[in-house]
Amino acid sequence: MKKQLTLLATLLLASSMTFATEYNARTIKFAATSPKGTPPAIGMELFAEKVAERSGGKIKVRTFPNGVLGGDVQVLSSLQGGLIEMMTWNAGLMLNHVTDFGILDFPFLYTDTAKVDAMLDGEVGKMLTDQLPQQNLVGLAFWELGVRNLTNNKRPVTKLEDIAGLKIRAQQSPLFLDVWRELGANPTPLPFTEVHTALETGTVDGQENPAALILASKFNEVQKYLSLTRHNYNPQIVLIGKGFWDTLNEDEKKLLTDVAMEVRLEQRRISREADSKAIAQLEAAGMQVNEVPVAEITRIQAKIKPVVDKYAAQINPELVKKVYEAMDVPQQ
Repeated sequence: MKKQLTLLATLLLASSMTFATEYNARTIKFAATSPKGTPPAIGMELFAEKVAERSGGKIKVRTFPNGVLGGDVQVLSSLQGGLIEMMTWNAGLMLNHVTDFGILDFPFLYTDTAKVDAMLDGEVGKMLTDQLPQQNLVGLAFWELGVRNLTNNKRPVTKLEDIAGLKIRAQQSPLFLDVWRELGANPTPLPFTEVHTALETGTVDGQENPAALILASKFNEVQKYLSLTRHNYNPQIVLIGKGFWDTLNEDEKKLLTDVAMEVRLEQRRISREADSKAIAQLEAAGMQVNEVPVAEITRIQAKIKPVVDKYAAQINPELVKKVYEAMDVPQQ
């Protein structure tokens, strides 16, 4: 009997050792260009708090919002090179590294957030993130930046023709540059960290971003008109460098993945609530805000269709089909 009890105790001890979580003391640098107080930066703070709590303080996440570690392209390079460990940025900008990600920046496609969430959290999201390790990256979750609108200092944009001739700061993506050129604008690719100065000095007439980001960046101080074009929905991807990822044990990998996925729900809610509030605050602060008629949005969509077709032809046809099916939109 005594031998049996001893054996049982040994088995129980071994079992507890097998299932005990193991976290090593680590510090993670988590960067973004989004200013403090914006939905992406709030998501980063929530992530840091939860990781510290669940690791018993062993894993510390230091957040670096507001582009303090550089612009998006620079930070991504630092991530791939192992100088920092994590970042969050607009998922569609991965087009410059993985062509299929360009589909996430197709204009006017992602209007139903519930369908977008299901798509990114499901098979389509996996088809995209599965391609990241070859770029020395790992995707943990999709968060969001929000819906982009156009601001400028020249005139309200109420029709297609109002876009012509505007010097617009564009994201550093060939898709965005082609879209604005097709609409008759003069796009200028700039890192987000340089946008406020470019607007203030008149280097560009306008820019396009979600309302919460426009407000937090104080673009209303250097921009007069806000036109609610709602032309792009921006999911953000939470990235971790593969070199760092490969140093983690399975418990640490699970912790970071679980927390990033958990935070996505709260982060998306915060982002969506912030949008309408920010528009009202921008108007109260003096910006002239206007809706763009549906008929004009339809004209804009028709005008940029050749650009969408061009990039769709470069993307995995199976992925394109699944995205349009997920959004319940006829494939163009």
